[in-house]
Amino acid sequence: MRSVSGAGRMWHRLSGGIVRRWLGFRLVEPDPVELDPEPITLYVLPHPSLSDELAVAQLTRKLGLPDAGRRVALGELTLPSCLPLPRLRRTWRGVKTQGAEPLGPLLAALEQDPELDVQLVPVSVFWSRAPGKDFGFWKMLAADDWAWSGRLRRLLSLIVNGRHLEAHLGEPIRLRPLLDDSHTRLTQRTLARVLRVHFRRVRARVLGPDISHRRTLVRGVVGSPAVRQAIYEAASANRSNALKERKRAERYAREIASNMSYPVLRFLYELLKRLWNRLYDGVDVHGLEAVKAIAGERTLIYVPCHRSHVDYLLLSYVLYREGLMPPHIAAGRNLDMPLIGPLLRRGGAFFMRRSFKDNRLYAAVFNEYLHRLIARGQPVEYFIEGGRSRTGRMLDPRPGMLAMTLRSFVRDATRDVAFVPVYIGYEKVLESNAYLRELRGGSKKKESPLDLIHVLRHLRQPHGRVAVNVGEPLSLTDFLDGLAPAWRAERDQPRPEWLKRAVPQLGRTLAERINDGATVNAVSLVAMALLATPHHTIESDLLAHQVALLVRLQQRAPGSAHCRLPAGDAAAWIDQVVALGFIQRRPQALGELISASPEQATLLTWYRNNVLHLFTHFGLVAFAFRNNVAFCLDELDTLLAPAWPLIARELNAREVADHRQHLAATLDALSAEGLLKQSDNEWRRQPGHLEASEQLRLLGQPVQPTLERTYLLLASLLRYPSGELTRETLEEHSRLLAERLTLLAGLNAPEFFDKRLFSALLETLEAQGWLRVEEERLHYDDALMRAQKRSRTLFDPELRHRLVRLTRQ
Repeated sequence: MRSVSGAGRMWHRLSGGIVRRWLGFRLVEPDPVELDPEPITLYVLPHPSLSDELAVAQLTRKLGLPDAGRRVALGELTLPSCLPLPRLRRTWRGVKTQGAEPLGPLLAALEQDPELDVQLVPVSVFWSRAPGKDFGFWKMLAADDWAWSGRLRRLLSLIVNGRHLEAHLGEPIRLRPLLDDSHTRLTQRTLARVLRVHFRRVRARVLGPDISHRRTLVRGVVGSPAVRQAIYEAASANRSNALKERKRAERYAREIASNMSYPVLRFLYELLKRLWNRLYDGVDVHGLEAVKAIAGERTLIYVPCHRSHVDYLLLSYVLYREGLMPPHIAAGRNLDMPLIGPLLRRGGAFFMRRSFKDNRLYAAVFNEYLHRLIARGQPVEYFIEGGRSRTGRMLDPRPGMLAMTLRSFVRDATRDVAFVPVYIGYEKVLESNAYLRELRGGSKKKESPLDLIHVLRHLRQPHGRVAVNVGEPLSLTDFLDGLAPAWRAERDQPRPEWLKRAVPQLGRTLAERINDGATVNAVSLVAMALLATPHHTIESDLLAHQVALLVRLQQRAPGSAHCRLPAGDAAAWIDQVVALGFIQRRPQALGELISASPEQATLLTWYRNNVLHLFTHFGLVAFAFRNNVAFCLDELDTLLAPAWPLIARELNAREVADHRQHLAATLDALSAEGLLKQSDNEWRRQPGHLEASEQLRLLGQPVQPTLERTYLLLASLLRYPSGELTRETLEEHSRLLAERLTLLAGLNAPEFFDKRLFSALLETLEAQGWLRVEEERLHYDDALMRAQKRSRTLFDPELRHRLVRLTRQ
């Protein structure tokens, strides 16, 4: 045990009085802390440190916890309330401790007095944060990292970082129950090992793994067997020498590799904190608790949806603020621009080319670099959609990064990988004007450093709130065990058979989990209701009733626990959308109207599409009643069951295991809201003069475009005998028909005739068994023809006639 003299205690009090006024905590987890008041509370630190003891003493006084600056008596033994574990020193004989071990006398005192009980609270204090890396002079000044601090460095860190402390308090460990348990042999060594494991996991979660310098990492990538083999193959293919190709590989590695820098992370955090406070009314974060629980044990792969250029900055800011290590971020090489690129690289970005399938050497370097990040437990972030969503929908996942991650994990599966789906929802995105232009058919604008000037113009405009919702993490081990139980036995194969199935299935699963965590905000609610009207104008009271109805339906929706709903009431939501400039009020003698201009309506489609998947099943059922007065459950299930997988696939909504059961729950919800009347096993729509009839019509309108696209595609296919059309021919013909329909209807909706939507429809029809491809030709049977005939009852005669006439051209 370390003995403290009277002079030492006096110095402790004197230094504490000086330091106390300077220290400030940026983050305390968990907050607030609740401790059992009965047992004696002692705090355990990972290593001896006077500054840490002073910080913990101040923190406990601030939180109203048992004072960590006092001394406690345990029988004849007197101990300080802060017990540091001794440092470990490695020698040729093994690992030894440096300094006295405080846990042995503590356990001995408890064994001598059965009435005594003690709870140990592990506390990790971080004097700001940096990953384990050499930063020159800044390494002395600013940061906890994986190397223990010396006295001079800690003094300088106290001066520089004293107001940016983080404290992470672990779960209390009650010693008396462990000592009394006959099945547990609690020893000083066992208890110290448990505490050190806890401290190691906290450090891994907060600081990330211990990584080497960038130059060392680049050398390791280029010198790896896979890259060396690619160098020899490139030299042979290009008729050059290995030295020249090695230099090219080194150039690729430097082009790719990030150069994460603590000073830049700290600078970006302070800058972004000011930026978000200026731009948004607040950043709401939900679901990070599940990530914190596994952050020290698994490699985390963050896969957020991609809505805005600031997505990755926002997520890194949130993770840093919440005490997690910001990830290394895969960014397109187009962002490696002057001024911006170096800053992003030091903030953790590593850059990749859009396509490198024809450059095997570059592919080998990139794969090796990504593998080393993942194998070492470094958190990584990439967008599975590839690029930003210009329509507001979740785009179909790209296979590239997912396939590389799977191959990396199979290559070294000693540490599990957990995908973390993240939904980022904005009430108003910075790129509104650009998206408006692109939604109206304009071409995508290339990124430029001058875009920063355009962002600055928005600082004084209102942008509402932004939500960051973390979905359910997906263990890659569990995923592969469910998909291909024998994957471990086939890990040495270069391209195992299950990999082709695993990549798209993994992408769909992650996209569904991202969408499950969607935030329904005021703008998306108003967009859902207003865009369902013919001329984007609606009575104010009907709009209020409709948006309130949408929220109540979502509360009743099966499996809606992960999505977030807005607080407040309908009137406040409408006021918020007016303040953001998306709609305007129009006074009228018979009552106020709410309307959107053509430009506003076009932009609102982006926000509606953010949450369209959450209301699609309600909309599909409501649309079925537009041209039909009544249905029984069996009739409705037969009619809608084939359509639901097509819509769910297009919107990346979670497919249901039992459609009939899901349909019954949907009908019950609509009946409870008065939109349908139930009699025995039959549901009827309300009379047309009632508001409930209009609400049902508005609810069903958003699914009409998807149903129309499906009808156009099937009608075009069935005009020809089975086996006559190719996929490419049908996709292009369907796209042209959809474009013609929008022009005849006077609509400006390029999203309606996006060729990718028809491609996804065909893939789903094939997966569901309605189509099969033989010798590059599409084949079908009578079941598809019967299903297409049944679907005609969904459409009113006028719309059906227009679609049929269009397909005959």
